[in-house]
Order: sequence, then C-alpha cells, then structure tokens
Amino acid sequence: MAKSKPGKKELASFTMHRTNTVLKPGDCVLMRPCDAGNPPYVAKVEKIESDYRNIVKVLVRWYYRPEESVGGRGVFHGSKELFLSDHYDVQRVETIEGKCYVHTFKNYAKIPTVGRDDYFCRFEYNVATGRFTPDRVAVYCKCEMPVNPDDFMVRCEGCNDWFHPSCVDLTIEEVKKLDHFLCSDCIPEDDDGRLSDSFPV
Repeated sequence: MAKSKPGKKELASFTMHRTNTVLKPGDCVLMRPCDAGNPPYVAKVEKIESDYRNIVKVLVRWYYRPEESVGGRGVFHGSKELFLSDHYDVQRVETIEGKCYVHTFKNYAKIPTVGRDDYFCRFEYNVATGRFTPDRVAVYCKCEMPVNPDDFMVRCEGCNDWFHPSCVDLTIEEVKKLDHFLCSDCIPEDDDGRLSDSFPV
C-alpha cells in the first residue's frame, strides 16, 4: 500500500530569503505581473502554507485597480486607489516582490509624504456583479464629486464643505495665500450645513 502524503502545514510567518522580509497573514504584498511592463499586482495575504515538499504558498485576496473594474477609472479615483475584491487565489511565495501598505482612505489622507508602496482602499468590489460596497459616497464642492486625494481642495469655514479652487474661480496659489475661505453661499450669511448628498459609484 502506498503511503499517503503528509498534509499542508499552516505557517504563522515566513521569511522571504531574497529580501529577508518577514511575511505574515494580513500583510499586503506586491506580486510579480504576467507582463513585465505592467505595474505589480497588489494582494492581501490570508494564509501561508507549506506542503510536504516544503514548497510555501500563500492564499491571497486580490486588490483591483479602478481600470480593472466594471466602469473603469473615474475622475474621483486616486492614482493609488485600490478595491478589495472577493477574488481569492493561491500563489507560490516566490511571486511576491515585497510588502506594501494599503491604508484606509482616512489614514491615507493624513500621510505627510505618500511613498511608492503606499496605497489606499475605500471600496470592496464584487468581481462577478461589478458592484461596490459601499455603493454610494459623500460628495463635495459645486461639482458634487467624491474626494480624490490627489486633488487640492480648500474647506469653507462657514459650511465645512470642501471645494476645488477651479470650481470657485481661484487658483491653487491664490487659495494658499488666504487666511480664511468662505464659499459663495456662506459670504452673505452662514449656511446651516451642507446637504447630505451622495454619489453612485
């Protein structure tokens, strides 16, 4: 009778030999793309396993870039924006190029200097249906668009809404010289609050 092969062993961590980087479940990683000319794939490590041959593989949950989703990239999508998908996959650990950081939208906005390996995520994406969670987000400015963290915006001290300088007939340089800013609705009298609008993703 042939002996059965030992099962897989789940690992709490794994040290990538090329970079000496310690990998753990929950880490976000950059993975080698099929085409060398494309940017690396981004994934979240869910599980690390070693088989009977000591081959280490990772169960990952893929992040999608806006252009890879139904509807494509919108004007409000940041250049470092990703969607956490429901697409899982198993990959050999050798395909990992290194670790990266996928921040919440709120934390990403607080980073003084965004690094090469910094990304952010504010939506989950269902690959089969093309739907997002949440499916609506707050909008700002006269253009009524969601915030793109790559765009410079100024906050009105009256209604606390945020505005693109170009939407209020100002340049970025002019806004930076202002000590205070009031939008056109707040100049004659204080507004009692911004309408709670939303934008369909």
